[in-house]
Amino acid sequence: MDRNLIAIGCALCFTTCGLASVAQAAELPSTVFEDVAALKLQPVDDAILANQTGKGIAGDIISGVVITLLSQWQMPNGTTAVATGALAIVTNTLNQVSAQVSSSAAVIGPGSNAGSGANHNASATGGQNVNVNGVSQVTQVAGNGNLGANQTVIDFNATASSLSDGSYNNATSALASNPSGSVKAGVAFGNGGISVSLQTPAGIATQTIAPGNAQQAGMIAQLLQIAGNNQQVANQLQLHLLTQPMSAAMLRQMGVLQALQNSVRR
Repeated sequence: MDRNLIAIGCALCFTTCGLASVAQAAELPSTVFEDVAALKLQPVDDAILANQTGKGIAGDIISGVVITLLSQWQMPNGTTAVATGALAIVTNTLNQVSAQVSSSAAVIGPGSNAGSGANHNASATGGQNVNVNGVSQVTQVAGNGNLGANQTVIDFNATASSLSDGSYNNATSALASNPSGSVKAGVAFGNGGISVSLQTPAGIATQTIAPGNAQQAGMIAQLLQIAGNNQQVANQLQLHLLTQPMSAAMLRQMGVLQALQNSVRR
């Protein structure tokens, strides 16, 4: 299992280190989800990205990574569905790699007699058929008063303690639903990838990480489909990277290598 999980982390690093974007589609103020609003982009310049590209766990640069996928859906009757999947990969002082996972899912409510807000005359379809090599964020909304946010955050300032805080339950899957089965939340690690999904009467929210193969490159996909009114939905992907300090000798070697490459180009 560890080998597959490590492959997930490396593939995600290779695919995501060039990404720093947020896609939002909202008809309500962004204060409805404080945890979503609190996420901020961290600008990453070309020099940092150039050093990260092609570097994986146990490589020259990255010594640890935490991937967290969180999807949350709140309906107007107070019913809330939440699913979270997390993967931590770290290297110890002997340069040995270890991996931990965590999965959780919950459906809470309803908290009032209000309806689910689903609109059976509205539809939001087609986004699940989008096939992108790399990263895709799709938001489809049919209704009024909805908030839908796909967010991806990359953090290059992770600390060793944050990558091994012991909060992982090592569960590779989790599933929850309400008594009627109309609201479901699920997380699954498998086939070298991660999937998080929410299903409600008013639509779906999914996040998928799939490794590359001979036929296609790796994929990171966030999808929201909302067919209803007054829905509050968020997909969050957070990637925290712990980087090794570069020694003076390594900096000199890189300088010589770049000088040789420039000489060859000329």
